[in-house]
Amino acid sequence: MLKKKSFEKYDKISKYILDIIGQKVDTAIILGTGLGKLLDEMEEKIEINYQDIPDFLLSTVKSHPGKFIYGKLSGKYVLCMAGRFHYYEGYDEAELATPIYVLKLLGVKTLILTNAAGAVNYNLHPGDICVVNDHINFAGISPTRGNNLEEFGERFYPIDNLYDKNLISIAEQAALEIGLILHQGVYFYTVGPFFETPSEIRAIRLLGGDLVGMSTISESLTAGHCGIKVLCLSLATNYSSDRIENMDGSEVEKIAEEASDDFKKLIMKILEKI
Repeated sequence: MLKKKSFEKYDKISKYILDIIGQKVDTAIILGTGLGKLLDEMEEKIEINYQDIPDFLLSTVKSHPGKFIYGKLSGKYVLCMAGRFHYYEGYDEAELATPIYVLKLLGVKTLILTNAAGAVNYNLHPGDICVVNDHINFAGISPTRGNNLEEFGERFYPIDNLYDKNLISIAEQAALEIGLILHQGVYFYTVGPFFETPSEIRAIRLLGGDLVGMSTISESLTAGHCGIKVLCLSLATNYSSDRIENMDGSEVEKIAEEASDDFKKLIMKILEKI
């Protein structure tokens, strides 16, 4: 049974966080697997464990710390989520909408999403960073399904500019300034937690997918509903299953660690510009 979305619950959670951090925040970052090195640069840190927040979700992914971290990056106060939530963990659509609606009530206008993804496009290789310019969601997951909360937006809303074109331009300029090659591509969402079959990957490639992953879409769709601008950066951490055999995910954190310095520099430069 689909759980009902509750404005009162989101408002309660946001007020709990606001009481701790002391002020609203314009920019939030959701950190993907192995991409937490950015937090090493954060000043004036305030950490809030998800488990301490009334009615909030709990991350079941071992590599995700499971906390909000508030502080200063590139001279700006930002709120980071170190640990996200996935459909494969057993959460339903209404639950997956929770973090983004809470961020909206905290004042967030710009959301930077990061993720680790499989490289489907033959021109992408492990270690490449790609700015997402669109997605394909044939899994049909819809975090805004069910009761609509008018406080956030209309039930029917456009997503043709879900990945903000101005933010993409800013990311490209930031990459140019630090001497980093930044690709563009389409993110294909799958529910997981299993990896895709070689035949599925060939279909994804044929349909125009450049990267494949098990996260991000519930966040970007909810952000689109409540008017938060989205920039999504994917790190290709592995080849897709028709390019490598016996995938088990072990390479994901290794590649993420190797690319973490470049990823950190890119986000820091982007924050300077937004």
